[in-house]
Amino acid sequence: MQGGFLAKNPSVLWFLLVLAVFTVVATLLSQIGIGAVSTSMVKVLGRTLCLALVAVAMDVIWGYCGILSLGHMAFFGIGGYAIGQWLMYARTEMIVAGTLAASPLPPTALEVKNAVASQIFGVVGTSELPWVWGFAHSLPLQLAMVVLVPGLVALVFGWLAFRSRVTGVYLSILTQAMTLALSLWLFQNDSGLRGNNGLSGLQNLPGLDHWGQDFIAVVFLWASALALGLGYVFFAFITSGKMGSVIRAIRDDEARVRFLGYGVEGFKLFIFTVTACVAAIAGALYYPQAGIINPAEVAPIASIYLAVWVAIGGRGRLYGAVIGAVAVSLLSSWFTGGAAPPINLGFYTIRWTEWWLVLLGASFVLVTLFFPKGVGGLFDLIPSRKERKE
Repeated sequence: MQGGFLAKNPSVLWFLLVLAVFTVVATLLSQIGIGAVSTSMVKVLGRTLCLALVAVAMDVIWGYCGILSLGHMAFFGIGGYAIGQWLMYARTEMIVAGTLAASPLPPTALEVKNAVASQIFGVVGTSELPWVWGFAHSLPLQLAMVVLVPGLVALVFGWLAFRSRVTGVYLSILTQAMTLALSLWLFQNDSGLRGNNGLSGLQNLPGLDHWGQDFIAVVFLWASALALGLGYVFFAFITSGKMGSVIRAIRDDEARVRFLGYGVEGFKLFIFTVTACVAAIAGALYYPQAGIINPAEVAPIASIYLAVWVAIGGRGRLYGAVIGAVAVSLLSSWFTGGAAPPINLGFYTIRWTEWWLVLLGASFVLVTLFFPKGVGGLFDLIPSRKERKE
């Protein structure tokens, strides 16, 4: 069975090989290796792998199933907030406990909890721990929330939308409205997630100060690579089997698939929920490397960018989504980080920090016009082994 799977998906082994080589080389070049690559750059590479994972999830829901979801970065953000709650709570608890230890009487658990709440939420004018932080003290429970919360949101939203047979642009608008509603709620101080301030200091892992950011960056790079590899294999397995045939048929002609007796809504709901959970896992790995998360991260524009990455890379092919996400992410870091030199035209100076989005939009238009299958479609020009023999 394994041989059959790999025979149907020869790109899987190639992808895993490239991913492994990339991770090993980045590690050797990092500060714990020969020191040729900075720690900040290692974090950029780790975050890029996380974006590639959510892009693969987006490709499955859009490229294979035909559902243009403009809300999957909302699930990405939920995963980031979920792990961020534990990181911020545990870190603050260590600091508070160390401070209160100097008092004449040992502090009670309630005193420590109240002090933690005051430290975290003093910035929004309160000293009480909101109900959404009920599991923040426990890493296992909060890790469960990384998957359960976005999974439940996707399940409820998808069930309501798919049972009503909302399709096409109307479904895309609904997913975007869901993302906008979540973003606006998070901006409020009474949301329990510090409003516009978001969660910060996430790069500091509680109890692991002796590791140092150089080592932590490499650990997250490997964790991100492992998650991307497992996610790629998982989705390749789904899309290459019977379910893959059904969801592609739903994409091409939903009415005919329903006429043949398949439960279209069930397939769509499963894919929508699973991809949402994977997007949340990617977010949970991304934001500890970014160090901060705020409501702007889950704004609707983020999900639109995600769709652009997949379209540029080539939807309907998993490696295309990875190519699009990696290329755009690294180019974005280069152009917006000030590394790209400005171009002096005499009458005007092009500064790429201001023109990057224009360049991205132009690239999307050009790829759509001249390479409708995306950059990944260029691999179709390579003759197969069978064709070479003939």
